[in-house]
Amino acid sequence: MKTVILIPARYASSRFPGKPLAKLKLPNGESKTLIELTWLTACKVKGISDIYIATDDKRIKEKAESFGAKVIMTSVHCANGTERCADAFRQQKIKADLIVNLQGDAPLTPEWFIEALIDRMTRDQTISVSTPVIKVDQTTYGHFKDDRKNDKVGGTTVVFDKAQNALYFSKEVLPYLNLENLRDSSNIPVFHHVGVYAYRPEGLNKYIKWEQGVLEKLEGLEQLRFLENGCAIKCVKVEAKGRVFWELNNPEDVERIEKVLLI
Repeated sequence: MKTVILIPARYASSRFPGKPLAKLKLPNGESKTLIELTWLTACKVKGISDIYIATDDKRIKEKAESFGAKVIMTSVHCANGTERCADAFRQQKIKADLIVNLQGDAPLTPEWFIEALIDRMTRDQTISVSTPVIKVDQTTYGHFKDDRKNDKVGGTTVVFDKAQNALYFSKEVLPYLNLENLRDSSNIPVFHHVGVYAYRPEGLNKYIKWEQGVLEKLEGLEQLRFLENGCAIKCVKVEAKGRVFWELNNPEDVERIEKVLLI
């Protein structure tokens, strides 16, 4: 199967303007931008035919081209990463069986998360959209609770059915639980949604024909448009393998992520 990775990136983020160009310190003392670290992750994924950064901002375009990335300029009217991927896919007339949306705010995303999506959709041709989910540990659960306590928009959680089809995604911590009632506090039944998606072309083409739904607007989560229109999203469980995963949602997350990058 021919698979292409698209990395949607916009400069005008309400919570963190210029986020793709934010610099993170590396263990060797160097600094790299968030968009370059994301692109380097994409380059590690096996079996990829091509990688493009999709943006509407010339500053991101110039930076991306400086480290060797291919860039597709997209409309300024794209409301989210999925719309930007659809716009880039259509403009470039990309021929692919699968399109991976690797959003540019997760420099800690391991390449095997993406490979797991590709493998799952290769084995099951009925899946239109898939996304990785990872069971939280105590540290990550603490980050979620701290962010909500401080009224910050942090990571996203997901609940899914027995067939691993998503039931709902939220910026709230789902499901509700009382840690005092858990027999094993290290076994927390909460799944962190990783902001990566794999689509078949028909799924991506349908998305841009649908209007934003109420839930998508309220939560600010693009994937809810699929659920609101009856399109299943397959949740693929992935393993951290000792790695810490967290997205760069707010300026304060830079330090949190750098601490992991410096290990």
